[in-house]
Amino acid sequence: MTVQQALAPRRPDAKLGTIIKLAVMAVGGQGGGVLTNWIEAVARAQGYACQATSVAGVAQRTGATIYYIEMAPLGDRAPVFSLAPAAGDVDILIAAEMMEAGRAIMRGFVTPDRTTLIASTHRALAVSEKMAPGDGIASSEEVHAAAELAADKLIAFDMDRMAAENGSVISSSLLGALAGSGALPFPRAAFEDAIRASGKGVEASLRAFGAAFERARNDVSEPEDAGESPAPAMQAAAQGPKPLLEKWEALAARARALPGPAREMALHGLRKVVAFQDVDYGREYMDRLEGIAALDDAAQGHELSLEAAKYIANAMAYDDVIRVADLKTRAARFARIREEMGAGDRPVALTEFMHPRAEEIAGLLPARIGARIEASPKWMARLDRWFNRGRRVRTHRLGSFLMLYALGGLRGYRRRTLRHRHEEAHLDRWLSAVREAVSQDYALAVEMLRCRRLIKGYSDTHARGLSKFDRVMEGAGLLRGREDAAQWVARLREAALQDEKGEALEGALKTVRSFV
Repeated sequence: MTVQQALAPRRPDAKLGTIIKLAVMAVGGQGGGVLTNWIEAVARAQGYACQATSVAGVAQRTGATIYYIEMAPLGDRAPVFSLAPAAGDVDILIAAEMMEAGRAIMRGFVTPDRTTLIASTHRALAVSEKMAPGDGIASSEEVHAAAELAADKLIAFDMDRMAAENGSVISSSLLGALAGSGALPFPRAAFEDAIRASGKGVEASLRAFGAAFERARNDVSEPEDAGESPAPAMQAAAQGPKPLLEKWEALAARARALPGPAREMALHGLRKVVAFQDVDYGREYMDRLEGIAALDDAAQGHELSLEAAKYIANAMAYDDVIRVADLKTRAARFARIREEMGAGDRPVALTEFMHPRAEEIAGLLPARIGARIEASPKWMARLDRWFNRGRRVRTHRLGSFLMLYALGGLRGYRRRTLRHRHEEAHLDRWLSAVREAVSQDYALAVEMLRCRRLIKGYSDTHARGLSKFDRVMEGAGLLRGREDAAQWVARLREAALQDEKGEALEGALKTVRSFV
């Protein structure tokens, strides 16, 4: 062999072109293993040699589990298959969730010269998305646009919802989409036979398979939010004793008397506040809201009243020990968990992780006693030592359930607690600052109302949000009188939402202090 022959590019082995390479990316609970088994069964039943491997991920933290399948027609010699997918060398990529499609594109598994991408457009939020202080949800539309460019053929629709509507799970609809895509040289009956051979949930799986098959065969691809918007949920009619219903109707009439843009939001806020406490608490909500609405300006589109209706309700329906215990023991929650787990008639063991701080315990005490304890470092350290450790409360057991149920039933006592006193005082200071601002700068007052979105959650989450809120409001005080005060407060709020520790907020505040 000459040097030129040795250095000349080799011709690709024609036999490699007969190997079909398919990857499935799925997180736990999406049936990636079941889907892989079905595909293997179909291939072998159709006279193909087939090999399947998997590389486990850690749910949504480091990515999904990757199931990799290679198949080729049986011949004189057994083919040699790879154990894992390689960038630029995947014929079919199945993503059981939209962000997994994005990860596949980033890793080079999807290429425009060969890859058929089959993706469900629903979302299973990643840990990083849930941890973001603000709205950390990544844009599915951007992933869909990238998929249209990256794939040779794209089939994308909500396969999770389609499966649920047919009483099955997403693996069934993913298999239907694969069969309907025509990417594999096997007839529909072969896929259906594989489902029947599994012997579990056959009828429901076949329904979901058939629906997805028809959708994919028509080559329908749509962004996650495409199609008609779902109709708004109907509000349940108020029920209760006649005197309370009369009070409720009077409050609802006050909400309907507000300026047009604020009416619907005020009714939502009123429902939330009354459900949190009682009808009298709803009256306090309307008193506060009407006080702000009286300062509104119709020329500004009643934006002040609209934001006040939303954020005053959120501030009054805060998360305390009583509310958390109430939510954890509601029948609707247990029913939802059973449905999501597919428990049927089987028993479900439910464990709650609780980590109360000394502040939560002191806040639960009567206001005067709690204030004395809170002012005593010795007593706070003692409470912290007694209570500040992780507890696993098994609410499927009677004793643990009754403990939380009793705590959740202390709604009538809530007004006498130290936590309620703190929340009322903080709320009044905030609204007082808004009222002072509105006469000089309407836009600033609106932005100060919106800053309440920084406060949410329970325990440490609430404490961090409260700290950020107070620092943003401090910055708003420094900015008062400037023409661009509202824009700067909005920037401070967005900076506060960027990271958990508030480093971006501190940087923005330094900028504000430098020119004020």
